[in-house]
Amino acid sequence: MRLTVRSLLFWCALALSVPLQAQPAAQARAIFAGGCFWCMEPPFDKLPGVISTTSGYIGGPKAKPTYEEVSGGRTGHTEAVQIVYDPKRVSYKKLLETFWRNIDPTVKDRQFCDVGSQYRSGIFFVDEEQKRLAEESRGALEKSRPFKEAIVTEITRAGEFWPAEEYHQDYYLKNPLRYKYYRSGCGRDARLAQLWGSAPE
Repeated sequence: MRLTVRSLLFWCALALSVPLQAQPAAQARAIFAGGCFWCMEPPFDKLPGVISTTSGYIGGPKAKPTYEEVSGGRTGHTEAVQIVYDPKRVSYKKLLETFWRNIDPTVKDRQFCDVGSQYRSGIFFVDEEQKRLAEESRGALEKSRPFKEAIVTEITRAGEFWPAEEYHQDYYLKNPLRYKYYRSGCGRDARLAQLWGSAPE
C-alpha cells in the first residue's frame, strides 16, 4: 500500500489518540506518624529512591497548626513525616517495612517517652493502593507475631499535611548532639531493639 501524505497524517493521528500504557509516576508521597518527627526522618533519608522528607502535622481539623499548639495536644494533630519518593527506585512496601521497624506499634497515644495523642503512630494513605498495602503489612505483622502485644497503629486516609516550622526540618543534621541526647534519653533505640530484635541502623 502506497502511503500518501494524507494517509500518513491519518495513521499518526490515530496512533496519538490511543492511550499509552500507564507509567509509574516519577514521584509519589507517603505519610507516616511515629512519635517525634525528628526521629522519623533519618531512617527514610537513608533509603535510595527517597527524594525528600518533611516533618509536619496531620490528623487534626485546625489549619496551619503551630508546634506549640500541636505539642500541647490542643489540635488533634499528630507529628508526622511526609516522604516524597521515586516509586521506580523504592516501593511503598519498603517504606512500610522501614516505618514499622522504627516505631512501637503496641502503644496507644504515645511513642517511647512522648505521651499524648499528638505522638500516636499512624499510616496516612493517599490512595486505595496505599491503603491495601498498609492493611496487608499490618496483617502480616499480626500473623507473624514478633511481639505479644496487639498492634494499635492507625491506618487512616490522609488529610491536609502541614509542614512544621523550618527549625524542625532535618533537626538531626542541624543539631546532631542534641538529637542524639534526646533519642538516647527517650529510650527509643532500646525499645526498638526489644521489639524487633535489634535497633535500626
